[in-house]
Amino acid sequence: MPQEYLLKDLSTLSSIPNMEKVEAEVDGIQDGKVLVVRVNDKYHAMSPRCTHYGAPLKLGVVSPDGRITCPWHGACFNVSSGDVEDAPAPNALEKFEVFERDGGVWIRADEEKVKAGQRNPVVRGVAEGEGGVVVVGGGSGTLGLVQAIRELKYKGPVTVISREPNLIIDRTKLSKALIPDPEKLLWRPREWYENAAINTVSDEVTSVDFNQKIVKTQSGKTYPYTKLVLATGGVPRALPLPGFKDLANIFLLRFVTDVQAILSAVGEQKNKKIVVIGSSFIGMEVGNALAKENSVTIVGMDKVPMQSIMGEQVGRIFQSNLEKAGVTFKLSASVDKATPSSSSSSDPSKVGAVHLKDGTELPADLVVLGVGVRPATDFLQNNPAITLEKDGSIKTTEHFAVPGLNEDVYAIGDIATYPYHGPGTDPGTGTHTRIEHWNVAQNAGRGVARCITHGPSPLKTLKPKTFIPIFWSALGAQLRYCGNTPKGWDGVVVKGEPENAKFAAFYCLGETVVAVASMAMDPVMVKSAELMRRGGMPSKADIEGGVDVLGVGVPESVKI
Repeated sequence: MPQEYLLKDLSTLSSIPNMEKVEAEVDGIQDGKVLVVRVNDKYHAMSPRCTHYGAPLKLGVVSPDGRITCPWHGACFNVSSGDVEDAPAPNALEKFEVFERDGGVWIRADEEKVKAGQRNPVVRGVAEGEGGVVVVGGGSGTLGLVQAIRELKYKGPVTVISREPNLIIDRTKLSKALIPDPEKLLWRPREWYENAAINTVSDEVTSVDFNQKIVKTQSGKTYPYTKLVLATGGVPRALPLPGFKDLANIFLLRFVTDVQAILSAVGEQKNKKIVVIGSSFIGMEVGNALAKENSVTIVGMDKVPMQSIMGEQVGRIFQSNLEKAGVTFKLSASVDKATPSSSSSSDPSKVGAVHLKDGTELPADLVVLGVGVRPATDFLQNNPAITLEKDGSIKTTEHFAVPGLNEDVYAIGDIATYPYHGPGTDPGTGTHTRIEHWNVAQNAGRGVARCITHGPSPLKTLKPKTFIPIFWSALGAQLRYCGNTPKGWDGVVVKGEPENAKFAAFYCLGETVVAVASMAMDPVMVKSAELMRRGGMPSKADIEGGVDVLGVGVPESVKI
């Protein structure tokens, strides 16, 4: 039974300013805390930490439509219900009744719920009827879809067909932490899928008959569908250069099994010579993770890492951070070939060196490739019912529906080129772009779940839910980024202490801020994302003039 608990150090609710929040200790519950939020003069008490990675929501951003956004990775919750609004949070927050009495502020709550701090929004599902939803792929987009569709009480069958070696994992940790144990990366255990009546199939889809509404797999099985969601993600790019297809100890990184193989090649003794090809975020994360006990060289084609995306000044910050961690960079460089070791004691089947076109030879016990990904849509090549874009992606509507397939097929995640409506895009129509972010895929999955459960003609009657892309990276310090630049950027304003890797960088197209990156300046990024979503982001001139986004009020209505 719920009990009543006094909140320490909070004598009145009215002491909390509107659109603000206070974290308070719960008297009588060891280490018990709640967050009290005031939105439009209504008060809400809830769990105080994000259910993604445990960020303190007291540092988050509250918006007039009753959302609170995590300061680290952009997960968003409804303050009235505690439910997840935006990825990447897997669980909802617990909510508690809050009231004033006897000169204090109290909550009515179960002690265990206060301690737990989160709740699984999907307790048990059912599967009725034939066909149902078939999801192809086992990544972030699939997680967002299958969870949301059961949250929304969909009662049809849900089948996930994936060639992944495990159930859905936190793939972001593969490159950042090189964790080889899938049990430590799973978002949900197998029992969760069983309880939610979600059928998981380990197989690879080889073709789709869009007319008959049938999915065919490598094992020869067929799966009929009522609604089909394509969420196959990306395929890491290899290098079509001499030696890279033939020699062992050259690795791509996509699955847990890849991490296991990399760590096996490193061995228990460590002290290996490792060459990472590609100064991408993945390449730098892997290099940073391996540099603690090995000699790591990152080869990149840009003058500084990520120069074309992040600019020279910010790229140099990344480079400096990793160099302090022991990484060596070879930049403005192109790879020529890989060769085995010339030593008679070495295994000739394994890589021994990477050769650059300028003649540099980099000794290598192993090589990791981080040169980008392409859409995993090979199974759709030459399918007469669908036309792939030049990059192999699928062009979709704002609802992530595939045009011409009777609102029955959706594409999400790395394979989807969709109309992005953030700042700097085409007014009204948005600008079609493909965004390879964990939270974009998951939010798209949640949006598709809304369409599937909305009823007849959802694409005509359901307004697409606007979200701003967010990603994060571990580069000696935590980088946070929001927005996107489908039309590029022509100026960047850097604030803070960039010499100390503490900065906020505002990427501008003319006077419009189209993206924001930050290190050690939470919650600048998520506040900027909320301002972008609601059409209230300050201009380039404002930022140059000293406007602090943390002091800018969030507009009452969404304008994009």
